[in-house]
Amino acid sequence: MTSNSLTAWTPIENKKFEQALAVYDKDTSDRWQNIARYVGGKSVEEVKHHYAILVEDLKHIESGDVPFPKYKSGR
Repeated sequence: MTSNSLTAWTPIENKKFEQALAVYDKDTSDRWQNIARYVGGKSVEEVKHHYAILVEDLKHIESGDVPFPKYKSGR
């Protein structure tokens, strides 16, 4: 992994990443290259690392390890 793989992602880059995941599913050839190109400014390694973090976060949420936030009632 390059040192750039730990750089922060901007909200715009995150949104593009989410959009790219919807466009380039797991059956897409050259998926990670396409996603990196779509996001722009990120390498294939950075995109794969960001995806791995997302998968881990989802596992924690689905297993109940992350509590739901307590929202105040709008009343």
